[in-house]
Amino acid sequence: MTHTGGCHCGAIRYEVSGESLTHALCHCSDCRRHAGAPMVSWTMYPQDALKVTKGTPKIYESSENGRRQFCGDCGTGLFYANEQTLPGLIDIQSSTYDDPESIPARIHIQVAERLNWMERAHELPTFDRYPAMD
Repeated sequence: MTHTGGCHCGAIRYEVSGESLTHALCHCSDCRRHAGAPMVSWTMYPQDALKVTKGTPKIYESSENGRRQFCGDCGTGLFYANEQTLPGLIDIQSSTYDDPESIPARIHIQVAERLNWMERAHELPTFDRYPAMD
């Protein structure tokens, strides 16, 4: 199976082939701060399964061994690699797929760093669109 995706502005496009090794929702503070979100969803693949088909992502050294790749134009986070912890593997931010629902999430990781209010976020009221503010 092949999945395609890219950044928000379209400057970076990619494709990934094969089955993902996992699809994790990461709650670590590094992911939170980089994305500006309470968690980030990642699919993991062997590094050679990923092919950037358009553009060149910028690389940010987010930790001693962690390397985050993102679009230098719009800032969309795309890939994460850490050759020490995950040799030969790459994580892809699954929300950047053209069909982000094609691979269901399987696990939550780094929950030791999860924001306390995220533990019960699924219990909050929901709205199909932005609610009226009276």
